[in-house]
Amino acid sequence: MIRSTQVQKAERLRAAQRLLANNISMAEAALALSRENGLSLRQAYRYLEAARKKEPPLSAPRPSVTISLKMPADLAQRLQAHAGASNLTASEVMRRAVTAFLASADADG
Repeated sequence: MIRSTQVQKAERLRAAQRLLANNISMAEAALALSRENGLSLRQAYRYLEAARKKEPPLSAPRPSVTISLKMPADLAQRLQAHAGASNLTASEVMRRAVTAFLASADADG
């Protein structure tokens, strides 16, 4: 199953908020959101519920670039295993690790 990106989630939440602002029924809004975004009705209702609770839309992520790096195979396997167990992508684990490392390096002066 392909996961939605943060940008997609933010766009769908904003669309749900717009639909609710038009004072249409939840059923009509769910159907419209489902059709416009290729969602199941269940997913559409989730976005509408979040919009009704006035949850703030996710901020758009900063643009990213692709980098390549080499690491030992066993380290790559551990990275993938950790990412899977944490329900994260390997890219997200690497972003967090690099961010933490750089914060630590900055603090050390």
